[in-house]
Amino acid sequence: MNSESNLNVTIDRYVPLIEEEMMRIINGLNAGLSQAGFAVAQPDAFIAMLNYHLGFANADGTAAQVYSGKRIRPVLTLLCCEACGGQPESALPAAAAIELLHNFSLIHDDIEDRDELRRGRPTLWKLWGDAQAINSGDAMFTLAHLAMETALERGTDATRVLRALRVFDEASIALTIGQHFDLSFENRVDVTAMEYMAMIKGKTSALTQAACAIGAILAGAPQARINALANFGAWLGIAFQLQDDILGIWGDPAVTGKQDSDLRHHKKTLPVLYAAEKSAQLRELYFRQSMRDADNLALLRQLIDNNGGREYTEQAAQDAYEKSISALDSAGIDAHSAVVLRELAAGLLGRSA
Repeated sequence: MNSESNLNVTIDRYVPLIEEEMMRIINGLNAGLSQAGFAVAQPDAFIAMLNYHLGFANADGTAAQVYSGKRIRPVLTLLCCEACGGQPESALPAAAAIELLHNFSLIHDDIEDRDELRRGRPTLWKLWGDAQAINSGDAMFTLAHLAMETALERGTDATRVLRALRVFDEASIALTIGQHFDLSFENRVDVTAMEYMAMIKGKTSALTQAACAIGAILAGAPQARINALANFGAWLGIAFQLQDDILGIWGDPAVTGKQDSDLRHHKKTLPVLYAAEKSAQLRELYFRQSMRDADNLALLRQLIDNNGGREYTEQAAQDAYEKSISALDSAGIDAHSAVVLRELAAGLLGRSA
């Protein structure tokens, strides 16, 4: 079996289980999930908003199956659990929790960034307004915690669940700190490449780190192995984001679904920031002037490339990937799932979308 089919078979096996678990959680209060007898039913419109964002429903609440991302983070949780000798099914609540937490952050990010589209569909705030979207994001955050807690129903040791919850909450605050930095960058013209790397450690890397650590914790892995897999996830998250930065400027729009989005919105990504530190012309054009027509965008891309932005980011992504693989090797895992983890990491670095 080649590496691509190894990974595809694993994703095809896990993703339906993860999505079934997510639907069980977000629709569960009306189906007896409440442990304290709360009598407040979930209104249809409330449920519709949550399902819509996750790709499980249309805006009118009718069932749908819309592509809503790769579900890489929850897959990492199940793979790390399995790699450490655990039963991946027992980690499904945690995997669902990881994905729900990720989507909480996306709902709020869309509001804060005023993004009108998410995966080709209008965002929650665009359809229902800021207030309802904020409320849906808050609900998603809380449901993520409820999902994690239902690991107890799968017979998982309570001490392991509590440890996993601690890691989960630490990742939650890291996400919000990362977003704090990202928002603060918008009105600054002096953001450095080093500051950007610190920001993505919170906004992107913290959740992949937690996903891997939690899978290992729920499997009862020793602390050294948990730490190694957490480091694997942390570096993998950085490599993932840096590859996104490259695709945001040089990716094929027919594949990525984006047309110069990062440049049009003057996003401060690593290729831009590194090149801007070397080019006064780029700093002036990118940070101080409006550059929106196609010719000017082509000039920006050329300046970023000519001043080493692409080369530097590609090398940084490769370095992060190699550190992730080194951490995975240090975990000392002799299992097929470790092979798949390695293949997943390589696939994220080499992806074109």
